[in-house]
Amino acid sequence: MAKKEHLLAAVDIGTTKIVAIVGKQTENRKLEILGMHKTASKGVKRGVVLNIEETVNAINTAVTEVKKQTGMNFKDVFVGIAGQHIKSVRNRGYFNRDSYDDEITKDDIQRLIDDMYKIPIDAGEEIIHVLPQNFIVDSETGVKNPVGMSGKRLEGNFHIVIGQIASAKNISKCINRVGLNVEELILEPLASSEAVLTEDEKEAGVALVDIGGGTTDIAVYYDDIIRHTAVIPFGGNVITKDIKEGCSILGRQAESLKISFGSALGDLAQEDKIVTIPGISGRDPKEISFKSLAYIIQSRMEEIIEAAMFEIESSGVLDKLSAGIVFTGGGALLRHLPQLVKFKTGLDVRIGYPVEQLATESIEEVNQPMYSTSVGLLLKGYENKRKVSIDKSNELLGEKETPAEDPEVKVIDSKPKLGLLSGLKDKINDIFEENDTSM
Repeated sequence: MAKKEHLLAAVDIGTTKIVAIVGKQTENRKLEILGMHKTASKGVKRGVVLNIEETVNAINTAVTEVKKQTGMNFKDVFVGIAGQHIKSVRNRGYFNRDSYDDEITKDDIQRLIDDMYKIPIDAGEEIIHVLPQNFIVDSETGVKNPVGMSGKRLEGNFHIVIGQIASAKNISKCINRVGLNVEELILEPLASSEAVLTEDEKEAGVALVDIGGGTTDIAVYYDDIIRHTAVIPFGGNVITKDIKEGCSILGRQAESLKISFGSALGDLAQEDKIVTIPGISGRDPKEISFKSLAYIIQSRMEEIIEAAMFEIESSGVLDKLSAGIVFTGGGALLRHLPQLVKFKTGLDVRIGYPVEQLATESIEEVNQPMYSTSVGLLLKGYENKRKVSIDKSNELLGEKETPAEDPEVKVIDSKPKLGLLSGLKDKINDIFEENDTSM
């Protein structure tokens, strides 16, 4: 039973699919996926839940299947959030400390983070993540971790992710209705980054572009620091819609055409090949050439690339992206996409699979770009839990006596988080409050 403590579950609520996934971390910190189930998503549009009932039914199907597969009964899940309402801002905070001699502590950093949660934002919005970028201690700039340094003035640069309260509450409502708790809401491009980007890429400078069904998620890193995040409100579905309308066929036929015969570069498509599509309700079949199909896809894909490049330029580090762009998500598997992107941007391109972080024992099906966000949610969950457990251990050091841990009891609080504030922040605040009262 003790091993069950190390299990984590996540639900990825996408526009085209809903994925429930359960995994555990191995001794070498790789992720072993124990169970996963994908079901069609009908109540979500552009990353936002619009039909609660349909979304609840889809989540319930996926979760029930995973529980059957693994024989595990989980309650707490990490959940991704995306959508057009997501935006990011940069902000700087500072304060002057009482003494030059005292070392900077985690409490000082937490004070800066807490101040960031108080910045003015629009009505109906709430802060999802406050991500430290770097710190300045007196006149020393570019400090990644100031803990242990001495100095009077501590400043911090932060990347702040903001989203709509209503969208987050709808996600929480769907999860709660299937008898689960939202342990934490995690921005989807951050989760995908965790799954497919290497540490070297983040240091050299890289942009992640996750092409989903309804949204395209962007995350830009340089010098191992998150520089920009964004959610573009269209993805692979608009390509399918264009094929459907351009060829006068059904939506499911258009999706099948895109996956089976589609290409992102018209010039590379075979001129002499034609695919025949059955006519609607007994009408004459339609003949569609590979080349005309490719040009329909290319025009829309160029639009997605241009929108992504606009966001990457907004990061201010476009000229420093030595590792170029990593594409992931279901849309990344489109034929000739790397060639088109390299032609349009001049940047290096690779397709990102979550294999980097997966243990060899994991089920094979999960190593696909479309599951990058799902795997990333588990990885971010483990990272956040590890931070919390380290902080708790540090707080407990020096106490006279600590009660023995019950292997049956989870260390992490499992109360539902209906707000957008990070579960990690809540837990750290609890620890600091206990510390303050004991002083």
